[in-house]
Amino acid sequence: MAWGLIREMGHVSIQTNDVEGSIFDATQLLGLRVTERTANEVYLAANSVHHELVYVESEVNGIQSIGLIAQNGDALREIRRRVESENFKFVSHTAVSAGVQDGFSFIGPEGWIFEIYTGMQKSDPGLQGFGPDRYGHINFHPRDPRSMMEFLRRIFDFRLSDVIGDDYAYFMRCNPDHHGIALIAGGGTFHHHAWQVQSIADLAKLGDRLGRAGRELIWGPVRHGAGHNIAAYYVETSGAVVELYTDLEQIYDDEREPVIWAEDENWWNMWSNRRTDDFRTFGIRSVTELKTFH
Repeated sequence: MAWGLIREMGHVSIQTNDVEGSIFDATQLLGLRVTERTANEVYLAANSVHHELVYVESEVNGIQSIGLIAQNGDALREIRRRVESENFKFVSHTAVSAGVQDGFSFIGPEGWIFEIYTGMQKSDPGLQGFGPDRYGHINFHPRDPRSMMEFLRRIFDFRLSDVIGDDYAYFMRCNPDHHGIALIAGGGTFHHHAWQVQSIADLAKLGDRLGRAGRELIWGPVRHGAGHNIAAYYVETSGAVVELYTDLEQIYDDEREPVIWAEDENWWNMWSNRRTDDFRTFGIRSVTELKTFH
């Protein structure tokens, strides 16, 4: 169970200039279901909740918000107090997403919008043929990963699981999952959203679906060193990367010291030291940086 102010990762909201293409990817490749559709938003989920992924119709592709679920109302109020004390700019003082009871959103470091909430509605997943168990984590590439790491610890009580190099990368958790947010030094882009599946066989089936659709995996399956998960990746219509993973390390010792890796140590793939040259070049920016905030 979670120990701090955040219980679990909530959702990723993505602006897309091809909403139908994004829905195809999420339903036919990833295996999510549409739970609600409004004039310009589409809510999707794998788990028995209202949403874990949101697509917003737009002229440009970009990350609209990163959703985090607070432990309870007291935790939500404490996060709001911390946000106010550091003078972060509020986007909304009330919940923005459909299907949640209470919440607010604000602009954090480097222009990333965080939506914090409680009380998400349940949604019956029905009898699906394939798809992940749940949304698990995100990976993005801040220009200043140390500053972002300290922000996540200070405002939300995230803890460090692994540290890579000298301020190069940080893997951070809010519950027993090895990481809910991974930070790797870069150019200020969001790299991927990740979804838990039952076994490595599900990664092979993803490859089959991609092949039939004329698409491809951009990396994997691989066995990561940091997190130990087996993972495979593809690029969705918006330009963001999607990861399917299984066998992620679970950390039940709340006081476990972070694992330290050298930057050039093979923390990325325990089966090989090779990485695709363009893997980290994929990704999309925050809508605040694109100056098209919805």
